[in-house]
Amino acid sequence: MKEIELKLQGKIKRLTNKTFKFDERVRDGWFSAVYFLKTREIVREFRPDNIVTMQFFQKEHAVLCGTDEVIALIKTFADDPDNLEIYSLKDGDKISPFETVLTITGPYQNFGYLEGIIDGILARRTSVATNVYNVVKAAALSGVQKPIIFMGDRDDHFMMQAGDGYAAFIGGSTAQATHAMNEWWGKEGMGTMPHALIQLFDGDVVAAAKAYHAKYPDDDLIVLVDYNNDCITDALRVAREFGDKLKGVRVDTSRTMIDQYFIRHPEVLGTFDPRGVNPPLIFALREALDREGFNHVKIVVSGGFNEQRIIEFEKQGVPVDMYGVGSSLLKVHIGFTGDNVLLNGKHQAKAGRRYRPNPRLEKVDLSSI
Repeated sequence: MKEIELKLQGKIKRLTNKTFKFDERVRDGWFSAVYFLKTREIVREFRPDNIVTMQFFQKEHAVLCGTDEVIALIKTFADDPDNLEIYSLKDGDKISPFETVLTITGPYQNFGYLEGIIDGILARRTSVATNVYNVVKAAALSGVQKPIIFMGDRDDHFMMQAGDGYAAFIGGSTAQATHAMNEWWGKEGMGTMPHALIQLFDGDVVAAAKAYHAKYPDDDLIVLVDYNNDCITDALRVAREFGDKLKGVRVDTSRTMIDQYFIRHPEVLGTFDPRGVNPPLIFALREALDREGFNHVKIVVSGGFNEQRIIEFEKQGVPVDMYGVGSSLLKVHIGFTGDNVLLNGKHQAKAGRRYRPNPRLEKVDLSSI
């Protein structure tokens, strides 16, 4: 049983290194800024008995993620970790600018070299979780929550997928493109066909869909229909072929292309940008499907979607049933800062920084991690 299941059942409070599987070179300082390593050695020799409190914050309204990972990191790589005093918020907590999300108290030389790594974990995980939360919220503006497929596999290094997938889950996405994205939270990747499959059938969408359905008959059949840049024609072809077996069609028209529907109907042009996946195209696709009785066929859209674009679609009531979103969800725009703010229990911090107690923080029992 994956740890996330135990956590959701209340049997454990936090995920551990059984989930995160850290690189052992963290212990050697390989991923720490050299000045932290030098400071550790200086403190060991000249100030070994000092006790510091390190405090972490950021400057946005955000959805916090990465605390379980950070705590597992400390447990795994700090010296004498069980004697550190740690207070933390939880993954999924909504946080405010400058709100303290984590404090660590103990001898600096036992954990200080992890400061930059902690900042980086919190920054990436919180950025992704917040980005996903915002697009999920945008996809509910019509009054119906539209699912978000997290499709960020091609937008960053593949080693980022497990952590990004977990952060996306914390942000509200429960459909993700790869198995790795689902690793930490216990599901499997989902998806149907890329353009490559249709290309291998000489651009014949129906033939590609038949092969897909023959090989994976238990999957929901969702067919990509923009390969020939004529999504309405191809959507109707597969709908007529499969009838009730067809669960959905996906439109992924490039932002540099104008679908053939507009070439056939120039009279509708003149008041909007007809390139890519646009509201008039999706309205026309929905109308064409419904006109032939294919009301059950869902419409999935992808290709350059972000929070603002989803908001525009939802405000116009565009008949989208699911959004596929990729690169915009991976933008790291929330930076965390760790500051030493107390020295032996008394205020001691750089100008402009001070200890900011937060009653929402919970004491962490590292012995259970």
